[in-house]
Amino acid sequence: MKIKILTFSIIIGLLVSCNDFMDPYPNGGYTTDDIWDYQDMVQGLIVECYTYMATNYNNNEGAYLDGATDNAVITNTSNAVRRLAVGALPTSSDPFLSYWIRDYDGIYLANLFLKDRKGYNTRFLVDEYKNNLVRDRLQGEAFALRAWFLWDLLQKFGGKGVNGEMLGVPILLEPIDIEVAEQLQRNTYDECVKQIIADCDSAYKYLPIAHRDFLVTNETDKAYAGARYWGRFDGITTRAIKANVYLTWASPRFNPDNDMSRWDLAARYAKEVMDFKLNVDNVTNGFNKTAGVNWFNPNFPGIIFASRYNNANDAMERMFYPGGFQGNGTMGASHDLVDAFPMNNGYPKDHPEGAPLYNPQDPYKNRDPRFYSMIFYNQSQARRNETGAVMYTFENWEGGKDASGPITNSRTGYYIKKFVFMGLNWSDSSPNRQPHSKFFIRWAHMCLAFAEAANQVVGPIDASKYGISAKEAISYLRERKTYDNNNGFDTDPYLDEIAAAGKDEFHEFIKNERRLETCFEGMRFFDMRRWSTSLEELNRPVHMMKVTRDGDGIFHYAPQEVESRVFKSAYLPIPYQEILRMDNLVQNEGWDSWQ
Repeated sequence: MKIKILTFSIIIGLLVSCNDFMDPYPNGGYTTDDIWDYQDMVQGLIVECYTYMATNYNNNEGAYLDGATDNAVITNTSNAVRRLAVGALPTSSDPFLSYWIRDYDGIYLANLFLKDRKGYNTRFLVDEYKNNLVRDRLQGEAFALRAWFLWDLLQKFGGKGVNGEMLGVPILLEPIDIEVAEQLQRNTYDECVKQIIADCDSAYKYLPIAHRDFLVTNETDKAYAGARYWGRFDGITTRAIKANVYLTWASPRFNPDNDMSRWDLAARYAKEVMDFKLNVDNVTNGFNKTAGVNWFNPNFPGIIFASRYNNANDAMERMFYPGGFQGNGTMGASHDLVDAFPMNNGYPKDHPEGAPLYNPQDPYKNRDPRFYSMIFYNQSQARRNETGAVMYTFENWEGGKDASGPITNSRTGYYIKKFVFMGLNWSDSSPNRQPHSKFFIRWAHMCLAFAEAANQVVGPIDASKYGISAKEAISYLRERKTYDNNNGFDTDPYLDEIAAAGKDEFHEFIKNERRLETCFEGMRFFDMRRWSTSLEELNRPVHMMKVTRDGDGIFHYAPQEVESRVFKSAYLPIPYQEILRMDNLVQNEGWDSWQ
């Protein structure tokens, strides 16, 4: 194992300022022994970790990952995630190797800070009280960062090994460089979960409950605490991480004995986060549970934890719009996802109360108001949000400018509206590009986690154990404003009906609600796996909408299969280069050619 060189330009470049006395030695870098003499560099260990996190959804752990589910189809058939989806991923095109290295690099820096309490014992400020504010926060962040990166590794690479054991990833609690490490072994899945939980609990002891100015009682403390650290880990975020970890650990694939205590803990921690948002963050001009999500506001109150933002960015618009509107048409929503949206009375389209509202030859009329804020379909329009002026009309029929065929057009007959700013038109003299970031954990995610877990423990309607019911948590989401700021469901008789049907029916309903809420965020890939117990549940055909127009200008709609899913494993592979380099690493089942 080599001693990592911490490059001066990377660490110090992230800091507010630097002084001449901090110039590096002639070799251009500091060693791990040098940095402890410079408190800014010690802080830089933590600051650098945040740069390892995605800052948008246009990557293989964001929207593209939905292209390996029944939510979307990737246009480029040679794309690595698309090849994963159809069972043709070669060892030379691993789309997840970079995340393995990234997460372990983050763990390395956190471990370097934590080792022998050197980071905590660094003197950051002369004033004792303020120094304690800084070092407590940094110590807590280090534990939280290690938990975050280990959870990301576990979610991506945890699975049943070829030896039949349910395995996680190697747990590293020392500053070890993964790129030169030798003979590491995978810890068990349960051991990884317990380490993440332990690190979250350690972080919670040091961190403020949230980085908010109104929670800072001493005005002079705001230079070292409060809202200026929005976007960095705080106590309530560690509770949200625990809710997500327990939710996955409680799910059928990872909980074959259905240990109910895992579901209970998932519900409790999700409810703790919900209560914080409702009772603490619910201040003047603060959190509002009925407000829609503003994807272009990096300070959106519904955020629990989000990335740094890219200012004046148009990556998502370029990705989702077709070539006819100067986009790249990188992927399209599936007809399966479109069918998952209910009608505008809340009932599914195949329900006796929903069916009268559905016309197969006018399939986008009378749909769930959320649908119109997420999907572009044939003859829908991109309207400027300030004035309502039409910027673009979609022509998805065969022969239309947005039909499948060109590499910049979707293969499904649909385009994606979610994450797209409806004030951007590249034909404007000054295109209005907005900030984009990744909302890792949102209010809605916690409502969904609570509803799923609480339903397993006490069913849909019982509110006695947790203070609210699973049904009530879901109602928060269905009555919210849409992403277009239109009204949700004012009345919701179907929610009453499906809740009264019992736990099993409500579980399927929650799964669908989670699908709609989190589409293109990169979550469904892992949700489908934790819910599944067989490959047949993952290997289902994905459909497009074939649209034709006759001589009278009448459109005809016919769903048809566009792509099959061919997964030989429910798990992602351990990177092939790591398997070759470390003899003791066990590969996940189903990846015989990657051993």
